[in-house]
Amino acid sequence: MERFYSEVIKYRKAVMLAFIAAAVICAFLATRVYVDYDILHYLPQDSPSTTSLEVMAEEFGGNVPNAFVVVRDVDRKEALEYKRKLEETDGVLAVNWLDSMIPLDMPLDMFPESIRNTYYKDGNAMFIVTIDEAKQLRTVPAIYDLIGEDNMFSGTAVLTVVATLNTEKEVALITVISILFLIFILAITTTSWIEPAIVMIGLGIAVVINAGTNLVFGKISFVTNSAGIILQMAVSLDYSVFLIHRFRECSQDAEPEEAMKDALVLSTSSILSSGLTTVIGFIALATMRFLLGADLGLALSKGVAISLITSLVFMPGLILETYKWLVRTEHRNFMPSFRRFGSFVTRVTVPLMIVFVLIVIPSFIGSTRNSYLYGASQIYGTDTRVGRDSKSITEIFGYNDSYVMMVPTGKVSEEHALIRELKDFPEVLSVTSPVGVIGESIPFEMLPESLTTQLRSDNYDRILISVDLPVESKETFDFVKKVYDTADKYYPDGYYMAGQGVNVYDLKNVVTSDMLRVNTVAILSVFIVLLLTMKNLLLPVILVLTIETAIWVNMSISLITGSPLFYIAYLIVSSVQLGATVDYAILFTQRYRENRKTSGMEPKECIVQTISDTAVSIMTSATAVAVMGFLLSLFSTQRIIAQVGLLLGRGTICSLFMVLFVLPGFLMLSDRFIMGSFSLRPSEKSEKKNAI
Repeated sequence: MERFYSEVIKYRKAVMLAFIAAAVICAFLATRVYVDYDILHYLPQDSPSTTSLEVMAEEFGGNVPNAFVVVRDVDRKEALEYKRKLEETDGVLAVNWLDSMIPLDMPLDMFPESIRNTYYKDGNAMFIVTIDEAKQLRTVPAIYDLIGEDNMFSGTAVLTVVATLNTEKEVALITVISILFLIFILAITTTSWIEPAIVMIGLGIAVVINAGTNLVFGKISFVTNSAGIILQMAVSLDYSVFLIHRFRECSQDAEPEEAMKDALVLSTSSILSSGLTTVIGFIALATMRFLLGADLGLALSKGVAISLITSLVFMPGLILETYKWLVRTEHRNFMPSFRRFGSFVTRVTVPLMIVFVLIVIPSFIGSTRNSYLYGASQIYGTDTRVGRDSKSITEIFGYNDSYVMMVPTGKVSEEHALIRELKDFPEVLSVTSPVGVIGESIPFEMLPESLTTQLRSDNYDRILISVDLPVESKETFDFVKKVYDTADKYYPDGYYMAGQGVNVYDLKNVVTSDMLRVNTVAILSVFIVLLLTMKNLLLPVILVLTIETAIWVNMSISLITGSPLFYIAYLIVSSVQLGATVDYAILFTQRYRENRKTSGMEPKECIVQTISDTAVSIMTSATAVAVMGFLLSLFSTQRIIAQVGLLLGRGTICSLFMVLFVLPGFLMLSDRFIMGSFSLRPSEKSEKKNAI
């Protein structure tokens, strides 16, 4: 490695120019990356609802209804005029209301009550709308303009568009505040006024290169777009910080170039171990069948790898080229030595270890008992218009979701039997099909053409099921399974079903099956990396258990507070917290072993010295990750993104506590077992021999 670093230092100007050129190119490419805001697009291609939507598009040339429009205080004539205007809006594929199902001249009181209350109640008209996904970015705002502020608009199409329009502004705001905060933290924890700018330049180069190279994926998810930049900055900040701190130590006894080479050699192991475990944490997400996790995992593992390369190849040249400015702008150290803090830790660490042992199992159990949300129906709260509208629609009409089932045409008796059984379910408001419309009282041929073309193709009959259930709940999942079981009896050879509730049911099954795989891959991979880099069997156990317990405590807090978790947020943070904060444990442990090897200090004294050596670096990084997580939580209106931020911020604090207060006790008590691959100083060996 020394030879490689010598070349990096020798040709540092050419290296810096190459990185700057790559960043400029990638800044342009980043504007060409498509962002997908529909969470259901990331279901596996072989999931039942995904397959159903594909077949439905082929047979009927349309999609499942994806929006609800409610107009207040209108009579039937006014409602029909609103329907006409909605149908004329560019991008609207279909609008269903009362007149879509029966002749226009039928009096309202002749409608079955379940049908009437689904579409028209207390002077409020609800239209079930199908919006073309390719045009929804302009269609949704047009519908908002049509209905005005007093009426209501909700559904997955609306959620997608609101997320699209809000995200860029929120990401820009969060990024600016995060950068300002990082500069403030670095100004406090470094000893040169120019040092924060140097770190941020390196960090910015890596972030821009990663954003531009996301073009290789074709598209990225809204989660990756919203949280990716923040997470990359947060988890990779410590690489440059570790290197600069090492460089300052080495420059006290050597010329700058030689000091940089020594700093690189001494810090490479810690930086690469930290980076590799973080990359693995993200790669574990890439094993998910739910492709949103894979999207984030691949983008961020690439980002961390780029940050590692930038820290070890670009940053040495930048530091050396600005060395004179580093010296000229030096200021007094604002941070304490942390030796008193280290002494305090040595007094409390063993009692805290006992507490740690007592909470390991309860925290693990608690982390598995949370209530979860799987879809996007609740990603906006009532502090937003879409959240308020959704709540108001439910208050007026109750829950109303639409499922679509496609069954082979021609099997009339089976279809009649299926419809009768579906109508007996208390959750079902109405069932519409070619062989049984409104109690089978109206012949199919008498229906409006706008409805018949939606109900029958050459190969399939399409059954529309309106249900009094939220898009997502335990009752919804139980009902969807019940419908599947019922349809299996009559069509064992195959049928298709889709709808918002059905899609979320599939999503739940996919992401819950991902949990064991993601956690197992992350833990085993980090364990193997630590085993190979530390060459000690006990240390990987200690480090992984320490951070995993911090994760379990973090998730258990949500159980205690009664806050439901978005399952995707839970999976993301479980992997990210392990990969990102195990870095602190690695740095602490490696510095402890180094101090024991070179100084001959006893374990207790060595803990004090190690805390003094590493506390600033660890706390700088942890504070940055925590605060940037809390900024996501504070400023993002998307509750999935906000929850990722909250869990990451809270989890980082839990990990920091474990590393600074619990890990030292493990290292002291297991000292004789973890120093096996290190040779103690001759004087220490002699002392131990004499003691024996």
